[in-house]
Amino acid sequence: MANTKSEVTISSYLSDFVYGGIDGSVTTFAIVAGVTGASLSPTIVLILGFANLFADGFSMAVGNYLSTKSRKQYADKVRKSEEHSIINIPEEETQEIRDIFMEKGFSGNRLDDAVDIITSNKKVWVDTMMKDEFGIFEDHSSPLKSALVTFVSFNLIGFIPLFAYVLSYFSEFFRTNTFTLSVIFTSIAFIIVGSVKGRIVGSRWFFSSFETLLIGGAAAVIAYYVGYLLRGLA
Repeated sequence: MANTKSEVTISSYLSDFVYGGIDGSVTTFAIVAGVTGASLSPTIVLILGFANLFADGFSMAVGNYLSTKSRKQYADKVRKSEEHSIINIPEEETQEIRDIFMEKGFSGNRLDDAVDIITSNKKVWVDTMMKDEFGIFEDHSSPLKSALVTFVSFNLIGFIPLFAYVLSYFSEFFRTNTFTLSVIFTSIAFIIVGSVKGRIVGSRWFFSSFETLLIGGAAAVIAYYVGYLLRGLA
């Protein structure tokens, strides 16, 4: 059964949430690891971590907003152009539909019937031209909502690496095991978000989770050793 407009929109926002969350957790955990490698205080972790959450999260949200808006504007431009062509040069546009379905393997009466059916409905006609001629699949999500979902996800999931550092101000246990607990919390977040990403893209959750964990871990290791090598400058 084909997805409804509502289902497509929800899927789009879920993708924004997942990828915003992955970016937020990876970049924030890299900061945590880098500061830890440099042997700086937990206060520095929190300052840099929260600065990254809000500044980088805002930047990513703006980028998503502009990207989504540009795609929609381009799709609207192509749709208007095709609607104009259908009205003013219907014979040429009809022939384009015929050529499209010939490439799909239609011939004879089946081809004639397909062309008649498609060209009898203006919206279906335009939709077909956009998908088969231009490769455009319209995005029904709101650019503003996409940006908001990205920002919230970036900050919500990106906060997880900092959670243990916040709790360290209230508990001796967290104060003495801060980085270890941050690694555990973040690894769990990588696995969960990675599995959701796997569901979205249609891959096995295990491999998707492992991939996300590997990427986040690699970024953290690099940041840790860069901080370690530069610790004398602090």
